Amino acid sequence: MRAKIVKIGNSQGVRIPKPLIEEAGLSVEVELRVEDGAIVIEPYRVVREGWSEAFDSMAEAGEDRLLDGDQRAATTWDDEDWEWE
Repeated sequence: MRAKIVKIGNSQGVRIPKPLIEEAGLSVEVELRVEDGAIVIEPYRVVREGWSEAFDSMAEAGEDRLLDGDQRAATTWDDEDWEWE
């Protein structure tokens, strides 16, 4: 699909047809980057979006244990008094 670059105030832009926006899952905010000489437009995603729900689900399923076991018993670091020098 061909489009023209148009002047928008002091900037320039491209009008993207609605079917393309819907198919790409774009909304109000997007991420832009240049990759191999092409401008890539992607949906904006919040960093770590959905992590809280995933952790809650893991806890309910009992899958939130430490993978390397209980490391607290491996050191006396927190049991001893120490000072910064």
